[in-house]
Amino acid sequence: MTRRTLLVCLAGVVLTSSAWAAPDELSTVLKGIQDRYNHAKTLQVNFNETYTVAGRPRQSESGVLTLRKPGRMRWDYTTPPGKLFLSDGKDVYLYTPEAKRVEKMPLKESEDMRAPLAFLLGKLDFRKEFRDIQMKQEGGQYVITAKSKSDRLPYDSIQLTATPQWQIVNLVVTQQDQSILAFNLSDEKVNPTVNDASFKFQMPPGATLVNPETGQ
Repeated sequence: MTRRTLLVCLAGVVLTSSAWAAPDELSTVLKGIQDRYNHAKTLQVNFNETYTVAGRPRQSESGVLTLRKPGRMRWDYTTPPGKLFLSDGKDVYLYTPEAKRVEKMPLKESEDMRAPLAFLLGKLDFRKEFRDIQMKQEGGQYVITAKSKSDRLPYDSIQLTATPQWQIVNLVVTQQDQSILAFNLSDEKVNPTVNDASFKFQMPPGATLVNPETGQ
């Protein structure tokens, strides 16, 4: 499966036996998370991602994610080194160094699982985007599960874990085909100084630009 077929709750996760949160407690937590990220202009965080399909996890990848409103993001991979996923707010680019290949497509048409992470800098509204929202506490953190309101989206459900400071430290997305992409997030920086030029894609020397529709 190509990255293009991916798009942003781990299926079968065993939760603690504590009761689901009361509606007022859930609303407080959702508001806290929304306020933290909706008020941010820029965000930078270390990530480790693992993609699982048919129950078989692939090798994990890691690096640094930088986000900036509106709709700009940059994934600089250290594992594998040199890999880059970038959005300039209009188009998205995926550079795979071992293949010397660049895929480009409109942001709105991208079904990459990483794209929904831009919600961290969007107008996050849990009640608008999700249904069947539930929450439990685990180890002093909040574990929230929710289903997508639209079956037209590539992802079916999410699970996120947030700290008492409303920081998201884990995000797991289950796609409609039940493939799973999990992110562990750490060392988050809210509103760091970010150079706008870092969101302008530069074609790497020797790389080939590929149209995902035609493969050429």
